[in-house]
Amino acid sequence: MIRLKELLFVFALASSLTSYGVVTRVRDLTYVFGAQDNQLFGIGLVSGLNNDGDKNLVSTLAAFANTLQQFGISLPPQALSSKNVALVQITAEIPAYAKQGSKINVLVAAMGDAKSLQGGVLMQTYLFGVDKQIYAMAQGPVTVGGFSLGNSGGGGANVQKNHPTTARIINGGEVVQPIPVNMVRNGAIDLILREGDFTTAARMAAAINTNYSGSSYAVDARTVRVKVPDAYQTPQAQVEFVAQLQAIELNPDTAARIVINERTGTILITGRVKISVCAISHGNIVVRVAESLDVSQPSPFSTQGTTQVVPRTDTQVTEDQARLKAFPDMITVDRIADHLNSLGATPRDLMAIFQLMKDAGSLQAELLVQ
Repeated sequence: MIRLKELLFVFALASSLTSYGVVTRVRDLTYVFGAQDNQLFGIGLVSGLNNDGDKNLVSTLAAFANTLQQFGISLPPQALSSKNVALVQITAEIPAYAKQGSKINVLVAAMGDAKSLQGGVLMQTYLFGVDKQIYAMAQGPVTVGGFSLGNSGGGGANVQKNHPTTARIINGGEVVQPIPVNMVRNGAIDLILREGDFTTAARMAAAINTNYSGSSYAVDARTVRVKVPDAYQTPQAQVEFVAQLQAIELNPDTAARIVINERTGTILITGRVKISVCAISHGNIVVRVAESLDVSQPSPFSTQGTTQVVPRTDTQVTEDQARLKAFPDMITVDRIADHLNSLGATPRDLMAIFQLMKDAGSLQAELLVQ
């Protein structure tokens, strides 16, 4: 549970950043369209699982038989056993400009009912792009970040840490052909904002035009188009031009937003949040219920009656005293923190207060509850 002192520090930090402005480089806000990372996908087999593999699934046996057939061994799937083999999916990301022979990391996840991939080795597998072309191959021993010990079938104790059915292969993929990159289209470069915002896009275009007059404009909330000057038309010069673009600095806009995570009790408030005049009263009602057992038995030497166990329930209701507190217009997060802390509210109380403020129209911000 987050403390109010810690929450006040977050508010004050956000306020100071808003007061002085956050200067950020273009490269930290955008990526160049056509030069981004691409996802790869494949399906393969992990062997050497020491009886932790799939339980003779049809798909696993078929893939196993197809693999053997590539090496001249023809066996029907029903003649095989998959207790040491697991069918897995392989995913990876290939960066732009990755050349043939470049190494990439690979993620492996079991697709069947294998209990663990620990100790397994991925057989050589092709990795495909979205266009169904082969761009990389993957193979090698998998690294599992967990373990599973015991009998998980209900017949005994079982100890498990993390997820033993997912694994990684560091540098386990090798690029066989590079992804085509085309970042200049019709003589222009598109910078894509990772967080769409009209104000930030306009400010970015203005900052670029300060260095390259009349070369840039905002297409929409996420795209800033920059015309490549005549002096940067060659491929080598285009790299230098992009490097200069990414080094340009600007002050991005920040949305007025409150994010609440009910599971962890975390509250994040951006520096542009404002609260209009309102009055708040917040109190807690605590109900405590205690159950006990009373024993009723006959008197000594009595010839009649039996001993009875009678349950007893004690209920206590405590309501904290609540005061109505008037809030003025608050335009900075440090003032918001001061007034909310004066209520003695816990983070869970603050969640309820913010939600009521939003319903009443006093909270001038977007409220997101996770």
